[in-house]
Amino acid sequence: MPAPLAAVRTLALFLGLLALAAAPLRVRAQAAAAPKGALVIAGGALRADNAQVWQRIVELAGGRGARIAVFPTAAGNPERSGSFLAATLARYGAKPFVVALAPRLAGSDPRRAADDARLAAEVAAAGGAFFSGGDQGRITASLRRADGSNSAVLDALWTLYRRGGVIAGTSAGAAVMSSTMFHDGQAPLPTLKNGVTDGRDIAPGLGFIGDEIFVDQHLLVRGRFARMLPAMLAKRYRLGLGIDENSAAVVTRAAGKPGLLIDVIGYKGALLLDLSQAAADPARPGFNLANARISYLDSGDRYDVAAGAFTPGEDKEAVDAASPAWRAPIFAADILGNTAVVDLLWKLGDSSQTSATGIAFGGPDGAAPERGFEFTFTRMADSQAWASNRADSYSVYRIRMDVRPMRLNQPLYRLE
Repeated sequence: MPAPLAAVRTLALFLGLLALAAAPLRVRAQAAAAPKGALVIAGGALRADNAQVWQRIVELAGGRGARIAVFPTAAGNPERSGSFLAATLARYGAKPFVVALAPRLAGSDPRRAADDARLAAEVAAAGGAFFSGGDQGRITASLRRADGSNSAVLDALWTLYRRGGVIAGTSAGAAVMSSTMFHDGQAPLPTLKNGVTDGRDIAPGLGFIGDEIFVDQHLLVRGRFARMLPAMLAKRYRLGLGIDENSAAVVTRAAGKPGLLIDVIGYKGALLLDLSQAAADPARPGFNLANARISYLDSGDRYDVAAGAFTPGEDKEAVDAASPAWRAPIFAADILGNTAVVDLLWKLGDSSQTSATGIAFGGPDGAAPERGFEFTFTRMADSQAWASNRADSYSVYRIRMDVRPMRLNQPLYRLE
């Protein structure tokens, strides 16, 4: 290593150690101060050729040459995952290093590594960190001590984030961003039927995005917006952010303004769930929800959380209400299917109809096959829709969503 570069690395490491040594004296001040950094939350299946997402991570970490700590902690094969992620980040100009902290890493003790002062200092001095996909429970179990307190490396990540670095992650690495995460979550339909149990279906995440927003991933391809609803009600979240595969939400803070800004980038988009005016009827059997709001944020769109303001991408134009593209009734036989909810929302946003319906049922051999749910989507006075003038993409904002249990007579059909 050239002498000047070695000197810079040594100085950065020394400063990181000083920062960690002073951390106990600054805990209260840091807790009160909003982080200056950014989050890049990818919904899973992030391809190496998704230049828009990877370049944004490197840019937010400091640009070309930025040091980024790669955490393959969640991975089933951390050696392979860490190597792939490091190579991908290097391809986009970063100088990544793999953090050897993973339960599946042969011969490692992740909790001991998480309290290694030298490793923590190296993370604190980096410009960013990236968490792989896999099992999010491996991340929280490795970075928190047995008593629930932060390890030295987790404190280092917070130091990095508070001073202006970027924390990114995909799939499991996205799940840990909120203060509550799905841990051993069920599929959407069983979650609607059975609810969520603390410590099994849901568990504490790392909370980088704060306590206001619940995060989930693999959203559109797996219909997971539905499983977010019981979790959000159980933990009293007002907002939910569900990000699709090969897409990312970039979360920042506007200078001099309160609250978060969410920019969607990548292949597809994200669903925003707003339960601030929603309510469930405890007297009614089964999961139910009235007066929720659901929005689809496409790549290029922005949402200002504090202002509740939505800004579509520059290539989008408001749909012409006088000349709707859809006139027939809108119905989805499997609202939990791949992209089904977004397809329905788009049709409703550019339709002569004011409401649409989707239903969700399991197969005849599943548990309680007669039990299902009806989703009703309604355009309201503040609902809006936009379409791109350059690509086959769209955005839909603030559609009312109501959910109620329903029952089908069995058997559904009989062969003659």
